Amino acid sequence: MKTMFRKTLNAFAFMATAALLLAGCTKSSTTGCQVQDPSKEEAAIQAFISAKGITATKHSRGLYYQIINPGSTGRPTNTSVIYCTYKGTLLDDKVFDQQTNPGRTGFQLSGLIEAWKIALPLIGKGGTIKMVLPSALGYGCNASGDIPANSPLYFEMTLVDFF
Repeated sequence: MKTMFRKTLNAFAFMATAALLLAGCTKSSTTGCQVQDPSKEEAAIQAFISAKGITATKHSRGLYYQIINPGSTGRPTNTSVIYCTYKGTLLDDKVFDQQTNPGRTGFQLSGLIEAWKIALPLIGKGGTIKMVLPSALGYGCNASGDIPANSPLYFEMTLVDFF
């Protein structure tokens, strides 16, 4: 019985040590990745908002948004699976992603970028929103596809449905 307990304890200690070591191996710690201070992006964001004629509200987390259509009264939550159409651009208008047909594949809101987690619960089914976000609420210091590291982004989105 003592041998079984000791083996279990050793296995647990090994797994705990491995977990601690792996937790320290993140991209940001190995590459020196530093998330941009949103205040350094404020001028570019304000210039974009002004040039596009967006009547934006600033969220307490730094996201600028304009609700074009609030949609239905029900709102998605962090655990909702969302279906949406969207267009994402850099602030120089370069399109980096676009979804014109949400199809049958939804996304769990909790797994998306912070800006979407903030903005989508502000609208309901059929709602449309524009958002301009500092890089910290997007992909941060990690480049992603055609999105360079530390890039403020612009999205136009329609929440087609959610469950």
